[in-house]
Amino acid sequence: MQNPLIQPYLMFGGRCEEALDFYRSALGAEVDLLIRYQDSPEPPPPGMLPTGFENKIMHTSFRIGDNILMASDGCEEGQQFSGFSLSIQVATEIEADRFFTALSDGGQIQMPLSKTFWSPQFGMLIDRFGIHWMINVAA
Repeated sequence: MQNPLIQPYLMFGGRCEEALDFYRSALGAEVDLLIRYQDSPEPPPPGMLPTGFENKIMHTSFRIGDNILMASDGCEEGQQFSGFSLSIQVATEIEADRFFTALSDGGQIQMPLSKTFWSPQFGMLIDRFGIHWMINVAA
């Protein structure tokens, strides 16, 4: 039996395209697949989507480095995130500074990048979309 593959699936409540643009700029994300609700071979059931969601993203798959994430606008506006963080481990403090600075733009720093007992640099933040991030330099 193969080990299951677990991938984060993020719901952006109407802001998925904006989030993708942000992660392209901040982290060098590359979009592999993007399907809008209006392009779906099967339309959603009547009343499932808010008015104006036809051009929103039904599904996308994107890469940050070797990591694959999936996302959507979901079926409602204003999705809130809680209970998890995405952790990025990098090789250098320069990379940590670059990612931390980019992701914290418009967000909220919870713990500034600083030396810890496990890492020469570690920090935590919430980006402008409510995603919790931990940036860690490999010891």
